[in-house]
Order: sequence, then C-alpha cells, then structure tokens
Amino acid sequence: MPHPSITAETYPHKLAIIMGSSGETVTYKQLDERSNQGAQLFRSLGLKTGDHIGMMLENNRQFLEICWAAQRSGMIFTPISTHLKTEETAYILNNCNAKLFIGSLALAEVAQQVVNGVQGIDNFLMVGGIKPGFESWEEAIDAQPTTPIEDQSTGVPMLYSSGTTGQPKGVLVPPLDTDVHAPTGLAKALGPAFGFGEETVYLSPAPLYHAAPMHYNMMALYQGGTTVVMEKFDAEQALLLIEEHKVTHSQWVPIMFIRMLKLSREVRERYDVSSMQVAIHAAAPCPVEIKQQMIDWWGEVIFEYYAASEGVGVTIIDSASWLSHRGSVGPAVGGALHIVDDDGNEVATGEVGTVYFGPAEGVPRFEYHGEPDKTAEAYNDKGWATTGDVGYVDEDGFLYLTDRKNFMIISGGVNIYPQEIENALILHHKVADVAVFGIPHEEFGEEVKAVVQPENWGDATDEVALEILEWLRERLSGIKIPRSLDFKEKLPRMDNGKLYKRHLAEEYKGGTRSE
Repeated sequence: MPHPSITAETYPHKLAIIMGSSGETVTYKQLDERSNQGAQLFRSLGLKTGDHIGMMLENNRQFLEICWAAQRSGMIFTPISTHLKTEETAYILNNCNAKLFIGSLALAEVAQQVVNGVQGIDNFLMVGGIKPGFESWEEAIDAQPTTPIEDQSTGVPMLYSSGTTGQPKGVLVPPLDTDVHAPTGLAKALGPAFGFGEETVYLSPAPLYHAAPMHYNMMALYQGGTTVVMEKFDAEQALLLIEEHKVTHSQWVPIMFIRMLKLSREVRERYDVSSMQVAIHAAAPCPVEIKQQMIDWWGEVIFEYYAASEGVGVTIIDSASWLSHRGSVGPAVGGALHIVDDDGNEVATGEVGTVYFGPAEGVPRFEYHGEPDKTAEAYNDKGWATTGDVGYVDEDGFLYLTDRKNFMIISGGVNIYPQEIENALILHHKVADVAVFGIPHEEFGEEVKAVVQPENWGDATDEVALEILEWLRERLSGIKIPRSLDFKEKLPRMDNGKLYKRHLAEEYKGGTRSE
C-alpha cells in the first residue's frame, strides 16, 4: 500500500489522474512534486501541523493535488460544497478556524464575497486565475521547491455534514498514524475488501468535495491506481469513460443508477462495461428494483456500503448476499450493530429502531468540531454512536434501513417512512425524481406530501398527478399514499445523491407553499 510519493519513485510516468471531459492528465511524478510544492507553500505561509485550511473548488486536478499537499503537511483540510452561498461558506470557514482559503475562478462570485466575511484568514489563493483579494495558487506553488518538507505529518480532512436537517457540523476523525506513508483507515480496510490495487482504474463521477469521492480517489492513489475524474456527472458520458479507459472500479449514488437506467436501451447497449469489477454505491438508500436492474445489466459486480462521515460504523454487502437479502445494506464490519428504541433499549430482531454502532477496534472516536454538546448527543451511555438513521436487523445480522429519524412522518399516531414511498414513486416512467415529507394537518398532526420532478415538464398536470397516485395505490397501503402531489421543475437534490428535503418542506410550512 504505497503512498503516491513511493509510486512516483517506481512508476514516475504512470497516470495518477485523468480528467474525464478535458482529458487533462497528472502523472505520479507530477502529483508528488505538486503536492510537495503545496506543502512547502503552506509552511512558507506560517501554517503548522494541525492548522485548518478551507477549499472551494469544482472537480479539477488541482483539487487532489491540494488534498495531497495537505495530507503530507499535517493540515486539517475542509472541502466546501460548490453549491453553498456566501453566508454558508463563511460559516464553515469561521467554524473550522481556517487560516487559508483556496477558491476557484469558476466559483469566484462566492469566493470574492467570502473575503470580507471571515475572520483569522490572512491568505486567499485562487485556482485557474485570480480576482481582487486573491493570489494565484499556480504561481505560488511554482515558486516552491519540489522536495518534501522536513516535518511531514499526516493531515486529514474535516468534512461538514450536508446540513439536510440543520446547521452543518464539522466531523473530525483524527489520523491513525502521524507517518504520512501509513495508509488511512479506509485504504487499510476497504482497499483490500474491494480489491483496489496498482491495476485499478477508478471512475469518480461525483463531486470531490463529498466524503466518499474524495476518500475513494485518495484510496485509489494510495494503492497506486489511476483515477478518472468526471468534471460533472452525465449518464452517457459515464458509460463512455468506462469503455474508453477500461474502468475496473467505480463509486456511485442511487440517483446516478436511475439516470443511467432511464437512458434508452439503444444508448445503454452502445457501450462495453465488461471491464467493471467492482461498482460501489452508497450515500442514499437504493430502491430494490433499481438495484436489481443494475445487477441484471452489469452483473454481480454491484457492492454497497453504509457509513457516515463520522466513521461510527460500516456495513458492506456484495451482489450475491444482496440477492438473498434484498434491500439490505449488509452486516456490520468492525463495530457491532445495535437497534435501539426511544428509551435507549435494544429491540428484538426485525423491529425498527435507531441504528447505533458499538466502537470498532482501532477506530478513533469522532467529534463535531467545536460542538461538544452535539458530539455527546451522538453517543449513548454505552458508548454506542448514531447518525440518526432508522432500521432493523434480520436473523442473519443484516441491516435494513427505513429512513432518517428526522424525516419520519407521524400521521394519526402512525409512523410513516418517506423513503419507502419515494422508492416506489421513482419507478414510475414519468417521474425523474421525487421527495416525500410531512406537512401540518389539523386532525392527524401531519399528512404525507409528495413533490415530483417529471421526466418531461409537459406532464406536470393534475391529470398526471392523479395517474401517478392511482398507480401508487396498487403498490402501497392507503396510509402511505400522499394526500397531494405537486410538480417542481428541479428538486433540491445535491450531486452527492442526497435530497435537501428540509429546504423543500419549509416551503410548505403552515400548509402554504412559497412560489
């Protein structure tokens, strides 16, 4: 499991990074030199081991070069969502006590406004060009030596929760080892589990600022493989890149599967995907029928894991196990699974409750940066941790997720899980995306509301809404059927696959919708 710097010594001209659309490439020698220059730059700016830096970049080669510069200089680095506005970005930079901010010319509008909204940052750098208040990242590192800094130390990311249910929280998991050449916990555990190695060609279709894409790209590079990074996900281009680069490994979110499956059969059959050995998916529950269709199409190369940025636990399931436990996200790997009721008691096998993980050996306890109360809330008195997901475990120890606790609808005293309804609705041929949530109801407390993004906006009619609801009645019990269905041209689903239902539901508070 070599560090990229070791691979650079052995195979200097091997491609480390390929950008999907532009075709721009970075060799291992270039990655090693640029990350060294980045580390040298950090030290020249007075940054020490343990200092925080923030970065807001689109998918580009510099993103991973900066990550590796931070990794080998002991920085705690925080990638920030490119969808955030000025106040949200400034909140994260202030909260993590960033001492350096690296922005992008492509995202200059927010970056420039941030300059005056943060405290404690003396240095602002920009990738791809400059704007007032920023210096050029490229010019700054070009002036630095390509040799390693004298005090190399392991840096780690501190990612922020997506904020789907409230203010984002910085999740800090300390490094297992200060030696920069020591593999991360993920590379050490999941790398071998999924067969990552020197021959791996990894396709990364999602934004790098999210946990899984960033970690998996770095894991692939830890193993000496090649990563193919899509600047932006496109269903057909993903298939083209698999064929063109003979991709062996990939990591997806379910909405990407849905987009690929909704391509015409002619388009899907145009591309050879037989090189794929391991196609991993996570981040959001995958409808059973969608996953079955992917296995039918790509074969038993589909793997799923359930985890969170907090690193409190992980489950893994391969295709063969899933086919005998349809809908499961697999058994626990490491820490033990516990399903707990609202009183903190473990429930019987098959009963629904909040999902907790016991501590796994060798895994450090996470913390929410600067928020000890929220950190304490994530743990119970037994030391088990949760991120608020709800599910149950079968007699074989396989976990099945039903939804997040915060999304549960209570109507007339009955618990209704929106994910089940969404999983059914997405299968309708006129539905491109869907959100289900609770809105106030005078008699029942809450009622079920559905908002649909249609495949074609011309279908956004009352007649089609009735058609979809009648179709749904054939598949779900009456209590789960939405009392109303609205259409929206685009739902607030981020490119990490997660739906920002909190923002959408707020439009309907009080029974009214903000137009």
